This record gives sequence, structure tokens and C-alpha cells, in this order.
Amino acid sequence: MTNILLNIDAATVDWSRAQFALTAIYHWLFVPLTLGLALIMGIMETCYYRTRKPFWRDTAKFWQKLFGINFAMGVATGIILEFEFGTNWSNYSWFVGDIFGAPLAIEGIVAFFMESTFVAVMFFGWKKVSAGFHLAATWLTGLGATISAWWILVANAWMQYPVGCTFNPDTMRNEMTSFMEVALSPFAVDKFCHTVTSAWIIGALFVVAVSCYYLLKGREKQLAVASIRIGAAVGLVASLLAVHTGDGSAYNVAQVQPMKLAAMEALYDGGHDQGLTAIALVNPFRQPDYKTGGEPPLRIAIPYGLSFLATRDINGYVPGINDIMRGGYMLENNTREISMDEKIRRGQRAILALKEYRELGAKARTGELSKQETARREILRNGLQQNMPYFGYGYIKDKAQLVPYIPLCFYAFRVMVGLGTLFIVFFAVVLFVVFRKDITRYRLLHRTAIVLLPLGYIASESGWLVAEFGRQPWAIQDMMPTWVAVSNVGSGSIMLTFFIFLALFTTLLAVEISILLKQIKKGPEKELQEISDNK
Repeated sequence: MTNILLNIDAATVDWSRAQFALTAIYHWLFVPLTLGLALIMGIMETCYYRTRKPFWRDTAKFWQKLFGINFAMGVATGIILEFEFGTNWSNYSWFVGDIFGAPLAIEGIVAFFMESTFVAVMFFGWKKVSAGFHLAATWLTGLGATISAWWILVANAWMQYPVGCTFNPDTMRNEMTSFMEVALSPFAVDKFCHTVTSAWIIGALFVVAVSCYYLLKGREKQLAVASIRIGAAVGLVASLLAVHTGDGSAYNVAQVQPMKLAAMEALYDGGHDQGLTAIALVNPFRQPDYKTGGEPPLRIAIPYGLSFLATRDINGYVPGINDIMRGGYMLENNTREISMDEKIRRGQRAILALKEYRELGAKARTGELSKQETARREILRNGLQQNMPYFGYGYIKDKAQLVPYIPLCFYAFRVMVGLGTLFIVFFAVVLFVVFRKDITRYRLLHRTAIVLLPLGYIASESGWLVAEFGRQPWAIQDMMPTWVAVSNVGSGSIMLTFFIFLALFTTLLAVEISILLKQIKKGPEKELQEISDNK
């Protein structure tokens, strides 16, 4: 790791990143609808269990069919995503596999099998099990999907904030020291809560949009109105929760990933009493040079907003990119942050110490190690542990590599927040209309609901872009840059599979959309239509 990985072809790194990003983006098109529909269809079947009205049974069946179509596609892309850690990121998998593999293994063994088991009961058990058992199976299917998301997000959060581990120089691996610290880190909890609530928003938008389509066509009015009531209520609650969980996530980012926060704000020179940027003229096509400042020419900010978001104090200090590069500012533990130059030097010392430690270890295994060399090896081990927090910085050649791509982080964050605010207003309006007015008459509102559905996915994907691009250049924050994490394979093979996956995933997406549209046009089962017509 200390030598060969520095010589990996840059094209291999770029294509590996591109392939993983492609798979993750497509996978995340399916996951949020699965989590969102799971909650809504569980509520609908609960209404059937409480009332025993056939209408609610058939309504739940209709949304469960759409859930099933999406669920199958999400599983296909998710399996490929996990395999890529072994094929394209084998050095990463070796270096932290003892930690990163644990939550993924639990996800596969417990959560995936749980949802796979109960989804069969949910679809095929309507006339084979009791109503109570079937209701439990429906909720457990959704719970299994949510638990699955929990363990995957724990793994991702650990990459952003590596805790509960220690590096063993003899095995060249990071080893877990506290499973609970990994599983319940504040970063993981906030990431899970924010991600799941955003998925509920997608599910709510989908249900409201499909229902409004029926109202535009003059069909299934009873199903549409009932579904809009539940969907809009879930959407409004989820949108408000997303604001709260997003605030917690931003605070955690400020504590452990200050460079990501600075990139999100295009903040070069920080300070006290910092405002939260609402609008700024950031060039979307060029990365500013941090050495020359780069502050946007126009900035409209909410006074004190960023200081409060990052420190919970309106007068709190928020470092900008230049401040982080220079270091010297006070941290919450009353110590001063060291400069990036010093982190790079410590990282280089850690790499050199590891190399010498391994060389002496080879002699120790053959019994050729002298007393002086044994003492030297112990000194190297202690020094390595002291500098290990900066290990990844030893591979940095240019400090500019430590600055994420600012235009993407800046605009993606504002797209996410802006659309999230729009959804709150939309769901509030829909709830008012559906409970106080005749919603079947508001055709503009119906069309708006359909238009907002793809915007929900854009907002969700934007959040992931901020999370992942904002931590660049790190595969693991401060521990391993992306170009150290990749497999030493030819870029040609990765490029080939990239285009294969692009064709495959695009086909899967087209197939899913086609099947969903056919099922929506077909509508609910005939017995539900007869009930609706009679009423």
C-alpha cells in the first residue's frame, strides 16, 4: 500500500469512480420509492384491518403491486453495487473490510432475508393467513427494507466519520474496537433519519401524483381522494422531519467535515457571525483557485444562519477553505487545528514508519531481529499510532486536491433545500384542499402534483451528490484517498463494464417505468372499481 498504489493509472481511478457513481445513482432511483410506499401501504392496510372495509383492502393491494415492481428493480441494482467493492475497490475492502463488511453482512443476513420472507406473505397470503398476520407481514416488509437501509447507511456514515476502530500495522488492516460506536455514531443516526424521511417524501409524491392522474382522467375518485389524504399527510410530516434531520446532519458535517461545509457554502474566508448563503453567483463550470480567494461576486445570506447551523451559536466561528488550509483556529475541545501542510507531513511520516515497521517485521519472522531493531520497531509502532489520524494525507501531492468541487456541492445543496421547501408548501396546500374543498375540481393542482414527482427524485439525488462529492478526495475521511482505494486493474475493463451497466440499468429503469405506467393505467382490481362506481 505504501508504494504500488501511487502508480495506479489515473484513468482506472476515474472510471472506477464513474462506474460506482452510475450504479449508486440508478440504485437510489428505486430505494426511496420502496421505503416511502412501504409506509403508506402499511397505513392503508391498517385502515382495512380496523374497518374491514373491502375498499381499504383493495386500495392496499393496488399500492402493494406498484411497490413490488419497484422492489424487484432495487434488489438487482443493490447487489451489483455491493459486488463493486470487491472488484473495483479491493484495496479499500482489504484495508477496512473488518469494519465495513460487518454492517453489510448484517444487512444481507438479517434485513434482506427478513423483507424477502415477508414480502412473499404480503403478496400471496391475502387468503391464506389471518388479517392480523398479513398486516404484520406488510409492516415487517417495510421494516425489513428500512433496517436494510440502516445498515447500508451505517457503512456509508463510517466512511464519512471513521470511528470505533484501530489500525493494526502487522495485518495492514483497520480492526473494529467498538461495534456500538460504529453502529450508533451520531453521523450514522442523523444520516439514516434524514435519508429515510426523504424517502417518505418520494413515496408521498408518488402516491399523490398517481392519484391526481386518476382525478385528471375522471377515474377511481374514491381511491384517489383517500390516497391523497394519506399521501399528503405522510408527505408533510416527512418534509418537516427532513428539515429537522437535515439540520442535525449539517451540524455533524460542520464538526467532522468542515471542508465539505465550506464547499457547500463556497466559503473561502470564514469567521464569526457567518450568514447562511441563499443566493450567490458561483461559476457552475469552474473550480475556483483557493489560493486567490474565489469568493463569489454576489452573495445574499441569512444573517447568522451558518454560524448557528454549524455551532448552535449565532456568533460561532465557521472556518472557510483558506482557514482550513492554514489551520490555527480553535476547535471545540480548546485545541488549535493544525494546517494542511502539517497534516501532510504527519501522514508522510506515518507511511514511512509503516514501511520500516513492516521491513523489520519481516526480519522478526525469520528470527534475525536484533535488540536495537526490536526497540526501533516499538518506537515506530508508537509513532505510527500517533500519526495514523493523518495517514491519508501522506498520499496528497497538491493541497488543491483537498478541496471538493465547489460548484457542484454549492448548487446541489441549494437544489435539495429549495425543493424541500417547495414540497412543504405543496403538501400543506394539498391537505387543506383535500379536507376543506372538493379536490377533484382543482386540475392545476393535479398537474402540479405530476410535475413535482420527478423533482422529488432530483432533490433526493442532489442530497447524495452533496454527501459524496463533498467528502472528496476521500474514500474514507482523512484515512484513504480514492486513488489509494481502487483495485490495480486496467482501465479498459472498467470502462467496458461501465457502458454495459449503463445499458443494463437504463433498460431496467425503462422496463420499470413501462410496467408501472401499464399497471397505473390498468388501475385497481375490478371489485374496487365496482365499489367505487356504486358509491
